Amino acid sequence: MAVSIRNKKAEYRYFLIERFTAGMVLNGPEIKSIRAGKANIAEAYCKIMKNELYVINMNIAAYANAGYVKINERRERKLLLNQTELNKIHRKLKDVGITVVPVHLFINEKGWAKLEIALAKGKNVGDKREDAKGKDLKREQDRGLAD
Repeated sequence: MAVSIRNKKAEYRYFLIERFTAGMVLNGPEIKSIRAGKANIAEAYCKIMKNELYVINMNIAAYANAGYVKINERRERKLLLNQTELNKIHRKLKDVGITVVPVHLFINEKGWAKLEIALAKGKNVGDKREDAKGKDLKREQDRGLAD
């Protein structure tokens, strides 16, 4: 069973400029919860601290059979990127209005949890309306209703 957790709000709220795939530093029960699909990245965002990238406010539910170890579900998790990718993200974040948002959480073919992140620029209300209008038009064309 493939795990695929998407952040649908990110594509609605932001223009996604460039995407990166990063590994994550997780505890044992956290990876089991992700494999069970009990994670949420809707309110998560990324931040550079001490020259390393962290995902903040990502919720990974507590694993039921974890034992006595109590884990903070919303702790800061370090993202694993190579130095050139980190430098590129750091340079882009200096621009006004650019942020890093998690887009997709998945398990790769080797069984590792990966987080796809994107450099993003916020949309204004008009852009969101245009996107909604375009989606409606495409939906009607797919149905064969539009002329």
